[in-house]
Amino acid sequence: MTSILTWGVLVFLSFLPPLIYTIWIRNTERCHREQWLSIFLCFAWGATIAVVAALILEILLELPLQYSLSSGDMTPFLLVLVIAPIVEEFTKPLALYLRTVKTNLDELEDGLIFGAVAGLGFSATENLLYGYNYLSEGFLMFLLVIAIRSIGGCLLHASATALTGYGIGKTMKNHSSFFGILPYFLLAIFLHGFYNFLVSYELIGVLSGLTLAFLFVIITITLIRKKIRTLDEKNC
Repeated sequence: MTSILTWGVLVFLSFLPPLIYTIWIRNTERCHREQWLSIFLCFAWGATIAVVAALILEILLELPLQYSLSSGDMTPFLLVLVIAPIVEEFTKPLALYLRTVKTNLDELEDGLIFGAVAGLGFSATENLLYGYNYLSEGFLMFLLVIAIRSIGGCLLHASATALTGYGIGKTMKNHSSFFGILPYFLLAIFLHGFYNFLVSYELIGVLSGLTLAFLFVIITITLIRKKIRTLDEKNC
């Protein structure tokens, strides 16, 4: 049985990086920074309801594939590159429809920030689940997995969900059609799927894939923070 101390270390190391990133993203704004309550609600949604909903939907969508003779061999491929990105990028940004969060969506950059924070909450719980699974492989392997996910997984979830969050915030602010979110949602799915491809397949080598994946998400989050600062400067 996993000891209380082990669980404490597991939770601490899983949630610490996403929480640090959350403060970093929130403080990207210089003027009219988001209220901590709204930030907390987005993070909590991503870490709880979004994770549970995504697991249920992924299971429901995976079952038909497993029982299909024609697509049986393709199930892992479709799950990692298609189903998981679609489902997860659907459940995470729903945090922006919470009443308190929605009330504070009064600037275009708010959607980017709230979306990123919801993604970071999701990545925190994912870190916990992955870390727990790798505890049996030894503490060094556990630390390696947490370290990789603290860079790649966290920044990926923050970047991808920020895009959909931006689309949601934009449609709310402009009172435009719901379909205005679709391009940002599709881009988020593409980013998520492309990252999963880089880290999951050995066509270019494991180390090369991880390196490219890290560069990819670092560049993406840098561009998103730059967009937040640009929009924020207009409102100062």
